[in-house]
Amino acid sequence: MNKVTFAAASVLSLALGATNVNAQSVGEKTGVNSVLGVAPSTADFLKEAALSDLTEIATSKLAQERGDADAKTFASQMITDHSKTSEELKALVSGDMKAALPTALDETHQKKVDKLKDAKADSFTSDYASMQVSAHKDAVSLFERYAKGGEDPKLKDWAGKTLPHLQHHLEMAQNLNKKK
Repeated sequence: MNKVTFAAASVLSLALGATNVNAQSVGEKTGVNSVLGVAPSTADFLKEAALSDLTEIATSKLAQERGDADAKTFASQMITDHSKTSEELKALVSGDMKAALPTALDETHQKKVDKLKDAKADSFTSDYASMQVSAHKDAVSLFERYAKGGEDPKLKDWAGKTLPHLQHHLEMAQNLNKKK
């Protein structure tokens, strides 16, 4: 086995071993799972989906205050939709799973919000739009991978049903980004 294959296998085995919702696997954290098309563990999926919603809501609240008219319209839709998916996710985990979802942003996601807070007025909407494109690409990848190969059948089904909305959000973000 060559060094690259061994390293990928090592990272993959570590990634598949995570069970605590607050501990993210190396493969998901580094993006290796996404590159390899590997489904995230249920714990990773729950954590990343919840953090994604929290980040979308936080950045969109900033956009409602500081963005132009197009950004404010988009932000309002993001707050509505991501608040809904947050509630759906909470309902799913409070049933059979009994998992603890993050209720606050981790350091990585907080830095993204802080970066947007610090954006200059003339570049805010452009920065927000770019951030939304990136965030929704990540979310689409996460949900696609879990819908195809996730461990929990109810969560897998929910990921599949939520995916078209995230794909639509990505298109909307890309259109907003083109205008800027």
